[in-house]
Amino acid sequence: MNALITPAYADANMSAAMNASAQQSSMSFVVMFVIFFVFIYFAIWRPQNKRAREQQEMMESLTKGDEVMTSGGLIGRIMKVSENFVTLSLTDNVEVLMQKTSVANVLPKGTIKSMQ
Repeated sequence: MNALITPAYADANMSAAMNASAQQSSMSFVVMFVIFFVFIYFAIWRPQNKRAREQQEMMESLTKGDEVMTSGGLIGRIMKVSENFVTLSLTDNVEVLMQKTSVANVLPKGTIKSMQ
């Protein structure tokens, strides 16, 4: 029976190659981890912060007379601006007090007239 099976001997070169392979495998894991976080930063986090900053700048720049669209779809002209609220004129004799955060877009001047 021993004639068919050759004895196995430990090879020093083989164990060194296995250690190098393990180090290379762990290094590729670290590289993949870094690539994953870079992707998350550029695909999700950065655009979301940019949109939030633009929304904040838009809310700070609201002035009387601006034509706006709210997140609920109402279109009107700003009649009064306070720190957290705006008074929005929807039509003649119809004014609504809303939070500034509900303003979604500032429309170009004359938009309301062109829609009527």
